[in-house]
Amino acid sequence: MAEPRGLRVLLGVSGGIAAYKAAILARLLTGEGADVTGVLTEAATRFVGAETIAALTGHPAYTTLWDRPGEVLHVRLAHGADVAVVAPCTANVIAKLAHGLADDLLTATLLEYRGPLVIAPAMHTGMWTAPATQANVATLSARGARFVGPVEGPLAHGDEGLGRMSEPREIVDAVTASAGSGDLAGVRVLVTAGPTHEPIDPVRFIGNRSSGKMGVAIADEASRRGASVTVVLGPDTIAAPRTGDVVRVGTAEEMRAAVIERFPSVDVVVMAAAVADFRPKTVADTKLKKDAGAPELLLEPTPDILSELGERKRPDQVLVGFAAETDDVERAGAQKLRRKHLDLLVANLVGRDDTGFGSDGNEAAILGPRGTLEPMRTWTKTELARAIVDRAGELTRRA
Repeated sequence: MAEPRGLRVLLGVSGGIAAYKAAILARLLTGEGADVTGVLTEAATRFVGAETIAALTGHPAYTTLWDRPGEVLHVRLAHGADVAVVAPCTANVIAKLAHGLADDLLTATLLEYRGPLVIAPAMHTGMWTAPATQANVATLSARGARFVGPVEGPLAHGDEGLGRMSEPREIVDAVTASAGSGDLAGVRVLVTAGPTHEPIDPVRFIGNRSSGKMGVAIADEASRRGASVTVVLGPDTIAAPRTGDVVRVGTAEEMRAAVIERFPSVDVVVMAAAVADFRPKTVADTKLKKDAGAPELLLEPTPDILSELGERKRPDQVLVGFAAETDDVERAGAQKLRRKHLDLLVANLVGRDDTGFGSDGNEAAILGPRGTLEPMRTWTKTELARAIVDRAGELTRRA
């Protein structure tokens, strides 16, 4: 990952217990060569002082529009930043930014500002999941803001849940990537995630237990590192990636159409989706009634998207596949890698509750044409996503 050396960073801090992490963030950014200026809301000063941020950055930290009489402070700050980050960012500040309110120095500065914006939310679970907050997040994401977190973990007053601010190191990486200096800046990545549902009738389908967690983790990692990411997302998956273009599909045929359309314009494709291998040959127009007895289902293969991509890919494209196996995992994965002309393959053990579909971890190995690149071991999905993106990025740079 490239460092933020030379970047002019506007660090916004809003009110919340996570504001103490803003001091760590300021130290990390400054220590890696960024030129950081802090802007704190009045509420933020209840948790961390402007003097603390100023001491860590070597620049004055500002709290009100009137800190510099005789100049238009919010305009100067907005025009003097290459990238802006708000950490922590409360639900209130997210709402103000979404609706263009400018009633303090931070929001006035960001309304004037035109560069990349990174937002690290921090709040209680109910506030984060509230429809109003999610609508505001969607609005800002559509305008190009990059959200980092929130994550699961301890919250204020001993609570636990989704809403904890991401760690400063991850926020630094997002700042770097947003400014175009991530190691995958300019790389176009297509990721598939989740299952497909092959209809039997209007209410029943053939599917699998895929949650989409792995594909979403890969998309988030690639986006965090500066790539332009498109995600083709199957039904009934977890929340969509925090950034990137999301294309929702239902069936294997729909996923194929979405992928084939976009394939010529991308550099890396990661086929993390668990595409159903078979579908009913005939789909009933109306619900099949139970009292009519068990229906006889005649199945046919779904399109083999990965094989088709392997046949079509250019020498400068990187194609990554997954093999979900219950036994002899690496041998089966190596055969699939060769058969489908892949550059990388993730051989993944499934069939247990603690690995594969729906879990937070994977027992997996990463294979290349010349053998095992990462031996079989237990990973978190975040760790595995990082390793996959590392390997794909190396191949992209060689192409």
